[in-house]
Amino acid sequence: MIGGCFSGDIADRSLASLGRQRIAWAGRDMPVLGSIRERFGREHPLDGLVVGACLHVTTETANLLKTLRAGGATVLACASNPLSTQDDVAASLVDDEAIAIFAVKGEDHERYYHHIDAVLDGHPQLTMDDGCDLVSRLHQLRPHQLEEVIGGTEDTTTGVIRLRAMEAAGVLRYPVVAVNDADTKHLFDNRHGTGQSTLDGIVRATNILLAGKRFVVAGYGSSGKGVAARARGMGALVTVTEIDPLRALEAVMDGFRVEPMAVAAREGEVFVTVTGNRQVLRAEHFAEMRDGAILANAGHFDVEIDLVGLEAMAEGRRRIVRPMVEEFTVAASGGAPRRILVLAEGRLVNLSAAEGHPAAVMDLSFANHALAAEWLARDRGKLSNRVYAVPKAVDAEIARLKLETMGIVIDELTESQRAYLASWTSGT
Repeated sequence: MIGGCFSGDIADRSLASLGRQRIAWAGRDMPVLGSIRERFGREHPLDGLVVGACLHVTTETANLLKTLRAGGATVLACASNPLSTQDDVAASLVDDEAIAIFAVKGEDHERYYHHIDAVLDGHPQLTMDDGCDLVSRLHQLRPHQLEEVIGGTEDTTTGVIRLRAMEAAGVLRYPVVAVNDADTKHLFDNRHGTGQSTLDGIVRATNILLAGKRFVVAGYGSSGKGVAARARGMGALVTVTEIDPLRALEAVMDGFRVEPMAVAAREGEVFVTVTGNRQVLRAEHFAEMRDGAILANAGHFDVEIDLVGLEAMAEGRRRIVRPMVEEFTVAASGGAPRRILVLAEGRLVNLSAAEGHPAAVMDLSFANHALAAEWLARDRGKLSNRVYAVPKAVDAEIARLKLETMGIVIDELTESQRAYLASWTSGT
């Protein structure tokens, strides 16, 4: 037993020493979260609270969970994606930090939800989610526990979309902070983190040369911008597909080719979906793709590529050709059959085939989670059952701390400038 809860369900406890080393390595690049952990250790703002987290169990997340525990919380955590767990990290958190972890890399659908239920069995008072699976399951199957929860945080665009739908439907039963929408999250984690780690996952899985490849990015939100920019930086010929005219115009002005997917499908060699929606790549697109097309997903859920439709079109069984690479052979009218390659089962390629975002960028995102949890604990009972933005003061403080750790000094307003900005009488 750990902290009054079962110690968890992990793959191999003997991996703890390796996990301990890698968690410490990530911590070197997370100085903002480290400073918050030091303060939490002195002040214990989460004292007596149970935190239930459904996040990617990685070295960076481990540093967040350690921070919550330093703040006085009892922490239980499960994976927010069946392929993203780092088993050595899970082992270290159980052995070294007395944190209950329910996560095994490669777990099936049934075990994934069993692990979420195990976290909910701990009766969390604060939830931390990445995709809203924990919050959704709590609301749908355990409404009797909702009165115990004082608030939650959500890490990703997909989860915020689901939460706003719950709020609009009037079913959200406690306040949730949309960490994803903080400037210090989406401007850095989504763009720089997803941009770099997605390409890392594709290259690790395939070992292809990106230079000269026709590279199609579906979606030009914060994450899509990062993927497109990094692919271009590696020499790829990048096309963007969009449904939003403003984002499509932005992509054009940023120098990218913009086309409908029906056109891009005939030309692309590498496709990355990063939209938060379903069936972005589907049968009509697969039918047009060239032999050897590579499909990867950087959106949260494995629904952006219609794998059911692809399998229905494929001749015979799909074949594993490399770790994290599945080959589907699709008949072509009037020509030779074509091979379509899917990476990481259509799941998050950056966390399934690589290690996810660099620690330096997760430092900002997880600092938001930690400080949002402190805010929710401090203001418990004062907040409505809706989705909240991260307080601007918190966002600004995280940016200030990050600059400080980088040795960067910025200007401050003079008194005259403050007065000018506060005045309405000054003119030409």
